[in-house]
Amino acid sequence: MRLLLVEDDPRTADYVVKGLSEAGHVCDLLRDGRDALFAATRDAYDVIVVDRMLPGLDGLSMIKAVRAAGVRTPAIFLTSVGGVDDRVEGLEAGGDDYLVKPFAFSELLARINALGRRPAVQELKTTLRIADLEMDLIQRRVTRQGQAIDLQPREFSLLEVLMRGEGRVITRTMLLERVWDFHFDPKTSVVETHISRLRAKIDRPFETTLIHTVRNTGYSVHD
Repeated sequence: MRLLLVEDDPRTADYVVKGLSEAGHVCDLLRDGRDALFAATRDAYDVIVVDRMLPGLDGLSMIKAVRAAGVRTPAIFLTSVGGVDDRVEGLEAGGDDYLVKPFAFSELLARINALGRRPAVQELKTTLRIADLEMDLIQRRVTRQGQAIDLQPREFSLLEVLMRGEGRVITRTMLLERVWDFHFDPKTSVVETHISRLRAKIDRPFETTLIHTVRNTGYSVHD
């Protein structure tokens, strides 16, 4: 996933960024709440992790402004402000989760992964389109250049995950979790096999390739 971390404490920021990177995520770090507001409303993130006490604009105000701008990216507060009223205030401001410092990184990672698996409001579309490829989520129908493409249920789910992440790298681990509900590596080539089948139907009969391999990382769909 692509994550936005808003944290002004250098030790905490370095610790979290290192852990998230080792877990396979891409993490953008900002230390100022105002800068983070601009980034969160301009760029596409899967999850925002934000401290409450920040220079420029505090985390609570930042998330309120993000929600007011219509951005529904899941957000988790990571903060030392941990009273019951504080947690309620954070959730009512638009936060989806609240974790108090000091914290266990494994718990933070689990909460981020859980938020990342939750369908975002802005992603609840009935039709997905990339170039001349179109997916109708209601009728479960895929076409390219107007030609119907017959997909098996698992192939449809795989393509849906890839298309929802248009232009972003979707890792093998993310596909195993979102398509097969595996939270471990089954040590099989199930992802690669299904990607090959998808390519035979989506790309091979057409001039332009849409499914791209990102070496040693995963896959990306774009024109």
